[in-house]
Amino acid sequence: MTTILAFHAHPDDEVLLTGGTLARLAAEGHRVVVAVACDGIMGDATGPDGTLRLDELRASAAILGVARVVHLGYADSGHGPLFFPDPPDRVRFARADLDEAASLLADLLREERVDVLLSYDAQGGYGHRDHVRVHEVGARAARLTGTRVLEATRPREPTHRLFRTLRFLRTPVRYDPEAIRTSYTPRSAITHRINVRPYAAQKRAALAAHRSQVAEGKGRSSALFRLLIRLPVPIFGLLLGREWFAEAGLAPGAGRSGDLLGVR
Repeated sequence: MTTILAFHAHPDDEVLLTGGTLARLAAEGHRVVVAVACDGIMGDATGPDGTLRLDELRASAAILGVARVVHLGYADSGHGPLFFPDPPDRVRFARADLDEAASLLADLLREERVDVLLSYDAQGGYGHRDHVRVHEVGARAARLTGTRVLEATRPREPTHRLFRTLRFLRTPVRYDPEAIRTSYTPRSAITHRINVRPYAAQKRAALAAHRSQVAEGKGRSSALFRLLIRLPVPIFGLLLGREWFAEAGLAPGAGRSGDLLGVR
């Protein structure tokens, strides 16, 4: 049995980037652990909703077959030009001491005897400051422990084309087009393309478990989530039935495999 730890920035990231892969690995008999840096709460963690996002994460993880969920103890840093002060009870992840955060993650990797760490690409996907920090912390923790790293990502070229089309159609988009131009990973550098369509129902149900972001959220992301979970499973699987990874140290284009653990 292999142990895989997926390190994510916020609750719900585990579904969007790796949900099908985690479900597939768990179904194949591997031990799957999810660690999140942030609790997803912008205010004090001691408030009435202070554990809401983490509770939703645990519900999502149970649907995916995840054996353990760990929160590293940091606050959400938010996305956009404003960088809010730290709450009184914890540090925003983007301000976290890199060595301290990496040490926390490395301790978890050793405790779980992790074989493969799933982290993020150097761009943090679309450039969210917490996602970039996940890459930095994950890379350093992997060096401390000698753990194999695969970076969850998406192919850059179709992502860029999609946003260019949305702007051409005058569809409001949240992200800077220049940031999108360099987001995620070039297609040639992606080493693993995982077919997760057989796990589309689990992935959709796990996304629905994040009720505060789906049923109660008011932003564009929440509207998109609501649309996705209403789709029939075959259509959901068609849209979100593939997940991508780039293995650190593997030559671009060297290992195109549907088996996450099979290419070294």
